Amino acid sequence: MSVFSRIFNKKSLEIDKSGLPKHIAIIMDGNGRWAKKRGLSRSLGHREGSNALKRITEICSDIGIKYLTVYAFSTDNWKRPQSEVDNLMQLLMEYLKKAETELAGKNNRIRVLGNKRALSHDMQNEIKRVERLTERNTGLCLNIALNYGGREEIFFAVKEILKEVGRGKLKPENVTQEDLAERLYTAGIPDPDLMIRSSGEKRISNFLLWQAAYTEFWYTDVLWPDFRKEHILEAIAEYQRRNRRFGGV
Repeated sequence: MSVFSRIFNKKSLEIDKSGLPKHIAIIMDGNGRWAKKRGLSRSLGHREGSNALKRITEICSDIGIKYLTVYAFSTDNWKRPQSEVDNLMQLLMEYLKKAETELAGKNNRIRVLGNKRALSHDMQNEIKRVERLTERNTGLCLNIALNYGGREEIFFAVKEILKEVGRGKLKPENVTQEDLAERLYTAGIPDPDLMIRSSGEKRISNFLLWQAAYTEFWYTDVLWPDFRKEHILEAIAEYQRRNRRFGGV
């Protein structure tokens, strides 16, 4: 039996630091409902959600998680009212611009996953700047899924393979699953071990469809702005109680 490193919260949860999930993915849901319950604007709910992201990123970094992927803005979120979309983009831009201050003294890396071509030039430039700024860091890798859709990601990867087949660089009979995985936004990132969704919803919502084939799921009724250390530890503790067989026995 491994030696337990104990981290306690109000529920006396215990996690084994030798058996942490390498990669945690989070669907950060419930910002709007959090604001509505308090008679506040949705924009304030999203701002509190941004604060929760900073808090959880720091906790994951401190306990030794290697990869954290968060669903910040989906390809379907463009259907929301323009004012809400503008507010979300402004918050994301603020987050990226503050990266140097937020990461001061930390060894974390930031990557943005998704179709960046549809984003503003200012946003694209800021993404490039932050990715370059942190690319040599070797601590937690924070992957921000921005204008991300799982079906679109797979579709783009298949199109890239078809282009290479057409150029004669690949033979159809030699194409492997690894070839497709290498053309996803997550190329070079291990598949998530644990996926968390807040707010009580129990859907994957077009997030990491290929990558989540053997991911463990954990759902909570807690709205994302209220998500704290005890919740991430509860999710990890539950993950560690499960027996992952990957189709075996």
